[in-house]
Amino acid sequence: KEDGLMSKSSDNNGHGVMIEAHGLSKFYGPFAAARDVTFSVPKGEVVAFLGPNGAGKSTTMKMLTGYLTPTEGSARIGGFDVATDRLEATKLIGYLPENGPLYYEMTPKTLLEYLGHARGLSGEYLKSRLEFVADKCALRTVWNKTIGKLSRGYKQRVGMAQALLHDPQVLILDEPTSGLDPNQVHEVRNLIHSLAKNKT
Repeated sequence: KEDGLMSKSSDNNGHGVMIEAHGLSKFYGPFAAARDVTFSVPKGEVVAFLGPNGAGKSTTMKMLTGYLTPTEGSARIGGFDVATDRLEATKLIGYLPENGPLYYEMTPKTLLEYLGHARGLSGEYLKSRLEFVADKCALRTVWNKTIGKLSRGYKQRVGMAQALLHDPQVLILDEPTSGLDPNQVHEVRNLIHSLAKNKT
């Protein structure tokens, strides 16, 4: 616990460490967005950050993914230092930021194809991954609809699909159930639980 930030974990299967944070801090002048955050997450474990608004949860996740450079400390994903081996580290990460950006004029299908190509996926493998995320994230009924016309819940599912698309070993999800109705929250929790068998 540091500055109101706590981690709660379950399903520890004792395998190798996939996420490591050592003394992560982010300062904006005298303001500490996160201070001296240290923890490790073994492979296959599901961990939740709990804390009030402003405790540093999103800031910590951004530092773990390389979207923010820490003022102090270091982060490693799958043994790769996020600062010095960022490309290798990010290959292992599927990231769903809070209010993740989407191209509203595209459809889930065209957006995910585009992001798949950007990730270096192609051919039958890309096709199989698109099929997987369409099913896992329950996007079939809106697959060819414009994202800008989708409900908040479906937009969140598209965001989850992009995080899963390249079959990452580590998922970092910021507020994955934000804006979802109770049934959708239950579905997302079940999805996370099912993915925990081979992801962190």
